[in-house]
Amino acid sequence: MTDIEEYLKQNVFGKPQLKPNEKRKFLGNFQERVALALTVAQVRNLNNLVVVERVIKQYPQYHLFINGRLSSTYRVQLMTLAVNNNYQFTIIEQAHMRSDTKPLAENDMGLVIADDRHSIDRPVLI
Repeated sequence: MTDIEEYLKQNVFGKPQLKPNEKRKFLGNFQERVALALTVAQVRNLNNLVVVERVIKQYPQYHLFINGRLSSTYRVQLMTLAVNNNYQFTIIEQAHMRSDTKPLAENDMGLVIADDRHSIDRPVLI
């Protein structure tokens, strides 16, 4: 078999990914890199904003990932918090999703704070 045939055979359905369901759940991150993950319901609880701010201040080297399907009210609060603390953030719209996606559920991830490069020894639990 030629190299081209082998390449086509391996990549006909797109490049294989490592743990795609896990990455989809945690807004593009591996679970072992996540320091804090809040569901949509937890993001809507404004008391948890204090926890998010504490984690942001304690781990300035991490990155905040915000679910782009969150209500703009909550997205703006999280973006303001990140900007005020000079913290890196990204709004994530799940790639390869069709326009007829299911509505955002309460148990979907609303935000994730993660290290982009290394696994985390002690994640924050709520």
